[in-house]
Amino acid sequence: MSAVSVAASGSLADFAAAGVLVPADVHVATRLAALAGETDEAVLLAVALAVRSTRHGSVVLDLATAEQTTSPDEDVDAEPVVLPWPGADWAARVAASPLVGGPLRVEGSRVWLARYWHQEEQVAEELLARTDSAPDDLDESLLQAALARLFPKVDDADQRVAAELCARHRVSVLAGGPGTGKTTTVSRLLALLLEQHPTWRVALAAPTGKAAVRLEEAVRASSATLDSPARDQVQTLRATTLHRLLGWRPDARSRFRHDRHDRLPVDVLVVDEASMLPLTMMARLLEALRPATRVILVGDPDQLASVEAGAVLGDVAASTRLAGSVARLTSNRRFASTGPIARLARAVQDGEAAAALQVLRSGDPSVQFVEVADDDPVGEDAWAGIRTDALDAGRALLAAARVGDLPGALEAVDRHRLLCAHRTGPRGVQRWSGLVQRWLEEELDLDVRPDGRYVGEPLLVTENDAEIGLFNGDTGAVVERRDGIVGAFGRGGAPVVVPLARLGAVRPLHAMTVHRSQGSQFARVSLVLPPASSPLGTRETLYTALTRAIGSVRVIGSEEAVVAAVERTAARATGLRERLG
Repeated sequence: MSAVSVAASGSLADFAAAGVLVPADVHVATRLAALAGETDEAVLLAVALAVRSTRHGSVVLDLATAEQTTSPDEDVDAEPVVLPWPGADWAARVAASPLVGGPLRVEGSRVWLARYWHQEEQVAEELLARTDSAPDDLDESLLQAALARLFPKVDDADQRVAAELCARHRVSVLAGGPGTGKTTTVSRLLALLLEQHPTWRVALAAPTGKAAVRLEEAVRASSATLDSPARDQVQTLRATTLHRLLGWRPDARSRFRHDRHDRLPVDVLVVDEASMLPLTMMARLLEALRPATRVILVGDPDQLASVEAGAVLGDVAASTRLAGSVARLTSNRRFASTGPIARLARAVQDGEAAAALQVLRSGDPSVQFVEVADDDPVGEDAWAGIRTDALDAGRALLAAARVGDLPGALEAVDRHRLLCAHRTGPRGVQRWSGLVQRWLEEELDLDVRPDGRYVGEPLLVTENDAEIGLFNGDTGAVVERRDGIVGAFGRGGAPVVVPLARLGAVRPLHAMTVHRSQGSQFARVSLVLPPASSPLGTRETLYTALTRAIGSVRVIGSEEAVVAAVERTAARATGLRERLG
C-alpha cells in the first residue's frame, strides 16, 4: 500500500491507490478541509483534484468532465479500477462548502484554487488595461522610413508587418515556428524603436538560462549588419532570465524585489520562448512593469506550454480582444520549406497524421522512423542508431574535455540529444540515461572519480543557482584544465566555469524530457515516443521535439503512437482565454 493510501481515507484513498492522486494532493485537501471544518468527501476530492490539475499544468478543474479527463499519473503502474466518482450533485456540494470564497473559487462546475483565480484575473486586467489605448510616442514618417530601410526585400514583407504591429502596441505577440525569423524581426524592431528614442531602456529576457543565452546570441548575430544608427545599441544588449530580471528574494519563491511598488526601469521588454511562461510568472512580470512599457512576447504557440500551471502565450495569441496585436511569421527561413524536417513538423502542426507518416517513411536520411510496437520495451533494433550517435557524441566530448577545449566540449554536448516524453518507465529518461551511461562505460576509457563525476560527463542543471549564475535547464560538461577539473556551461560568450565542489543540483545529461529541451537546438535528435495510450503523447510534444533538430531527427515508436500524438492535443484547462475574450 502506498504512503498516500495510508494517509488518506475514503474517496481520497481510492483515488490515491489508483495512481490519480499523490501525497501532496491529499495533504493539501485534508489540511484545508480541517481548517474550514469541511467533512464532505466529495469536496475533499474536488480540492485534491484541483491541486493535481495545477501539477499537470491546468489552472482550473471542470467537475463536469473530470471523470473523462482524469487518468493516473504517467509514472504510476497501477491496475485499472472503477473509481467512486461523486454523483450529479458534485458541483452543488462543492459550491456550498465553506472553502469557497477562501482557498477555493467556483463558477458553475469549474473549480479554481484561489491563488490561480486571482492570478488569471490580474493578468487579464493588466493586459486589457495596457491595450485600451495605442501609444502615440512614434514619429510616423521616421517609422515608415526605418521600416523601408530595415526590411528592404520583398521576402521581408511578413517581418516588416510584424515589426510595425509590435511597434504600435504596448502588448504584442510575435508568433512563429523555428526558422521563421522571429529574432531577426526582434533585432530590427528594437533598432527602429531606438532610432526614435535612443534613451529607452531595453531588456531581453527568457524563462530559462538556456533560452536567455540563445536569445542574446541570436540578437547579436542578427543585428551585426543592421543598416541603422541604433545598431551598436542592439548589439550590446544582454539577455537574462525573468527570475534574475525581477530580482531574487531569498525569503520567497514566487515573489520578487521588483513588483507594483518597485517597478522595473524598462521601456521595452522582449520575452523570448514565451510558450514556457507560466501564469504565476506572467502575473509577477506584469505587476512589475510600468504602464507605458512595451511588452513583446516572442514564441511558438504550437509548442508545449510551461511545465508549471498555465498556457499564457496560447491564451493571449487566441484572444479575440488582443487579436490586433498578434503577428504571425509563417515563412521558414532556416529549412527549405519542402525539406523533410519542415514538412514533418508542418504535418504534425496541422494535425495531418497520414502526411506525417509519409514523411517519416520517405527514406530521406534526415528523417528516420524506427518502428517499434507499443508493447515492445524498445529493444536492440532501436538501440543501434541511438547507441552510435551517443557514442560519437561521447567520444567527441571526452576528447575535447581532456585537453581543456571548453567550446569544443560544449559543442559536443549538443551534437546529439535523446528526448523522451516520460521520466520513468521503459521509454523514460531514467532508463535511457542508464543505457547511454552503460554504453559509454563499455566503449570509452572513463576515469570515474569517487564522487561519480568524470572528465567528459555531460551535465544538466536542475535547479536555479543565482549565486554562481546557473539556472534550471543550463547544460555543460566536466572538463579538465591546468588548474583542475571543473564544470563548464554555455551561457553566451565565454563559458561559465564552476569548481565541481561548488556545483549544486546537476545530473548526467544522457537524455532529457521534451519539456526540458524547449529553447534549445541540437544537430541531431532522437525521440522515444510513448505508447499510443499515453496522455503525454500529444501533438505539442511531437512538434516540440521535431523542431529541436537542426540537421536530422530519428523517431522511435509505433505507427499508432505517431497517429495518436498527431491527433491528440494537450488538454490544459485555463480561464484566461475566456477572460481575455
